[in-house]
Amino acid sequence: MLIKFPYGKDYVTLDLPEEKTFVVESKLPKGVEDEKAFELILKALNNPINSEPLEHLVHTGVRPVTILVTDKTRATPNKLLLKALLPKLHSLGLGNDDIVIVVATGLHKPHTHEELVELLENDIVKNYTVLSHNSDDVENHVFLGRTSYGTEVYINKHIVSSDLVIGLGLIEPHFFAGYSGGRKLILPGVTATKTVYQNHGYKMIAHPKADYGILDGNPVHEDMVEASKMVKNYRFILHVILDKRKRVVDVVAGDPYKAHRVGVEVYDRYARVSVPYLGDIVVVTNGGYPLDRDLYQAVKGMCTGSRVAKPGGVVITLAECRDGVGHESFREIASLDKDPKKILEYIARNEPLRDQWEVQKLEQVLLKNKVIVVTKNIKHSVLEEMNLVPASTPEEALEIACRLTECNRIVAIPEGPYVIPEYIQS
Repeated sequence: MLIKFPYGKDYVTLDLPEEKTFVVESKLPKGVEDEKAFELILKALNNPINSEPLEHLVHTGVRPVTILVTDKTRATPNKLLLKALLPKLHSLGLGNDDIVIVVATGLHKPHTHEELVELLENDIVKNYTVLSHNSDDVENHVFLGRTSYGTEVYINKHIVSSDLVIGLGLIEPHFFAGYSGGRKLILPGVTATKTVYQNHGYKMIAHPKADYGILDGNPVHEDMVEASKMVKNYRFILHVILDKRKRVVDVVAGDPYKAHRVGVEVYDRYARVSVPYLGDIVVVTNGGYPLDRDLYQAVKGMCTGSRVAKPGGVVITLAECRDGVGHESFREIASLDKDPKKILEYIARNEPLRDQWEVQKLEQVLLKNKVIVVTKNIKHSVLEEMNLVPASTPEEALEIACRLTECNRIVAIPEGPYVIPEYIQS
């Protein structure tokens, strides 16, 4: 059967034998087009979960109001959310100068002007103060205390000095925080590098509950929540759930923790898919653009595929990687040795290291599976240095995979890390 896999802003197809292939598909209903999505957003804004309405949160003297938005690697429909939120804030007496928009980049590079325009549109960038968080700007952070996990919480000064912080985001599975959104807009979104290093430390990432779809007992998530709650003015979120074509399925608004949990519970019902066997070969994507912009992000798809690959099996990752590897430190650490165990030992010995968590998750996969990466935007030699097997087309990747392992059982995951495949042994 011919299967379409998201790849960049387009698709690639692969012909797989129907009798040998199980296709993982989430149960997400079909999303709606922008006009209907706008109505859903307004309805959520006017019916917040476990929160006072914005009419009560935005009162006389509340200045400035800061809106956190996700960065260029996320599919959050920031433009649509702002189209609903900004007029609402203006109707409550706020002028353009009373509103600041901050891109919660975490440890990703601060956005250029061109990237901000692509993310938010020119009118927004032109008429509002728009800032891109820089975790390495040490002087621009305020220390708020330590979590029970020992994480030192340094937050962007502007966030702390705002009277009200509103988080716009996307709820989707996350490979070690359980789910995205909510508290993640604060940590790692607008925290200092030191804070992220501690939350993403080796022992935290190695914890068995630091995985897709798990919040309770997940130390990474719980640490994020503790840190986020130190930001007392972070009082409201507006988050979406998207279908496989990035259309809005559902919207939640309100308390950053209670509303987020409601959204997670909704998504969780759709995302978990039982798989009848562990695949000899698993073909997976990174969900297409924008999450497959670089190899750094594509580790998420590899982790998703490895969940339902047999030990010694092969994961084929289809990711455009228009921005290449993405993070140089990620490439350097992942190229230190041919043995994943030795790279993991190096990280444990030498932390904190920038991007160590991404390498750690990659090496965990490589301990179990070979990984073939299909992309034309990274030199084959670079992929080989990182212990990945390069391929230029899906067909070439399948041919290589069938030489490395059996081809009797194949699992296809077109949605990539937006779904949580599970093999439960009977």
